[in-house]
Amino acid sequence: MGWLRARSACGHPRSNLTTVKLLGRKKTQDESADNAAMASAAADAGPSAGETQRVTRTGPKGRPTPKRGAARGTAKKGPIAPAPLTAAEARARRKSLEGPKLSREERKEQRTTNRSRMTDRRERMMAGDEAYLLPRDQGPVRRYVRDIVDSRRNLLGLFMPTTLTLLFMTFGVPQLQLYLSPAMLLVVAIMGVDGLILGRKVNRLVDAKFPSNTESHWKIGLYAAQRASQMRRMRTPRAQIERGGSVE
Repeated sequence: MGWLRARSACGHPRSNLTTVKLLGRKKTQDESADNAAMASAAADAGPSAGETQRVTRTGPKGRPTPKRGAARGTAKKGPIAPAPLTAAEARARRKSLEGPKLSREERKEQRTTNRSRMTDRRERMMAGDEAYLLPRDQGPVRRYVRDIVDSRRNLLGLFMPTTLTLLFMTFGVPQLQLYLSPAMLLVVAIMGVDGLILGRKVNRLVDAKFPSNTESHWKIGLYAAQRASQMRRMRTPRAQIERGGSVE
């Protein structure tokens, strides 16, 4: 210990002084001069790459970014109603937003008008009016596909009644479940084959009548099979051609 103390006291006096200065973090006149020289050199060198990039990014706006206080001052503000504290206040606010209160006769007349309007829209849709059809049913191609499906007898139309009958028989007579399960699989296979045949036929007729059609064969065949699997009375829109009729 004595040797280390003697060496630190006599061997390196300048390094000890530098260490004390660094620990104290006190700037001397030389350090202040060095900092000033570095600041002037940076100012003469111009903006750095980061600053240039920021200037390039904000340039296309054509105007400086407003301060937060200025933006809040120019923002449009309106009175904010306090939240209702009770259910009665909520009902009162809802009634005020709904408008003037209608009498019983006016409400009845409004319901009648809405019902008649909805009925008219449904009738037009069922009749095949293009303006009231769903997006999946719109277009001359889809109309032609519907006419082809409605003009022939399809095994797919018996899918729903047959399936419901087999299910009721399974629940009513559990002893037949062993035989009804293979029968249901057989029905599904037959309906699938009939759907494939129908899809191929519909796509062939559509290609002959609409050569410029760009819709995929898969979508057209699936649409035809889906319509054929529904009972004739439940099809939407309503069938516009009789069974066995000619499709132009």
